[in-house]
Amino acid sequence: MDENMLCTRNHEYVLEKDEGYEVGITDYGIEQLGDIVFVELPDTNTEFSKGEVFATIESVKAATEVYMPISGVVTEINEEIVNNPELLNDENYENKWFIRIESDADQIEFSDLLDYSDYKDEVE
Repeated sequence: MDENMLCTRNHEYVLEKDEGYEVGITDYGIEQLGDIVFVELPDTNTEFSKGEVFATIESVKAATEVYMPISGVVTEINEEIVNNPELLNDENYENKWFIRIESDADQIEFSDLLDYSDYKDEVE
């Protein structure tokens, strides 16, 4: 995982990129779910507020909802993981992002997010 990502305590992350942000769940979150068998992502151009459910993941253990770490509009979804959700189980698979968003979130929305190193310390 990228050391520059910011994480929620619920295992979502947001990572700033040139064209906006990537949003997904952390490696620890994936590990806790077990073998992932289904991922449902929103349509592009869908707008979400911070804290809203934007995705559903099903594993052999359970189904879980994924929440937006910051507000934004979906500009792209990761079709590869929708079509092949088992890729998320592969430690070496790098494209684990779920959606890309445009966001004009202010600093208040980022204030409760953890640096990846702090997040790792908290979950270990």
